[in-house]
Amino acid sequence: MSNSNGWGLTARLISKHFGALGDRVSEAIANFDPETATEADRDRLADTLRSTAQKLAAARASFDKEHNDVVKLRELIASDERAAETLGERLAAGKISEATINLFCDELEANKARLPLEEQEAADAKEYMDELQKIVDALSQQLADFDAAAKKAMQALATANAQRDLQQVRAERQEQLNGLKGLQGNSSALNALTRRAQAVSNEAAGMKIVADIGQRPHDQKAELDALRKSVANEAAGGGESALERLKRLSAKPAA
Repeated sequence: MSNSNGWGLTARLISKHFGALGDRVSEAIANFDPETATEADRDRLADTLRSTAQKLAAARASFDKEHNDVVKLRELIASDERAAETLGERLAAGKISEATINLFCDELEANKARLPLEEQEAADAKEYMDELQKIVDALSQQLADFDAAAKKAMQALATANAQRDLQQVRAERQEQLNGLKGLQGNSSALNALTRRAQAVSNEAAGMKIVADIGQRPHDQKAELDALRKSVANEAAGGGESALERLKRLSAKPAA
């Protein structure tokens, strides 16, 4: 099958199922991008209002013309009716011909016969204009209601998005906390660091033990020296009487 035949078949299928396809596509777009879909709906409504308003402007111009034609025709008929009496006097006096009078009468009768038609055309134009005015008013109100509903919907969407973002942040925070808890309990790095600290502590304890062993002979010698000195002092002071001690303490050193 050639490309042209393929495209032709595609076009026929789209044309056959265009209604349902268009609805599904519109719904999909609206769900995917509701802001743009809302703008498109509003643009469509605004275009309808704009085109109807243009028709209303044309209808007003048409009515104004038809109305003016009726007013002028009525004024002409009234003027000719007033002139008919004067023309009759002139005809009786021979100041004007019957042909002229007949022509005048023909025009007056034709105008009177045309007046109902002109009035009907003006009435039809007014009715059409009034109907368009009602449609424009309804579309204007519909557009205002649409804007109000769209604003409310957008505010609701913004609130929902904010709530969703808040819950997402809370979920992420909870996930981070859970990750930290898991890190504290299962982290190989923390476990290695803990083992390293214990090993260093054990090493320090072992070094202290060795140092204590090496220090023990020195401590024992110091204790022994202190004991000997204490014993010697007690022995030296044990045979001295109180009088001899006073003399010793009060004796002045030799000059």
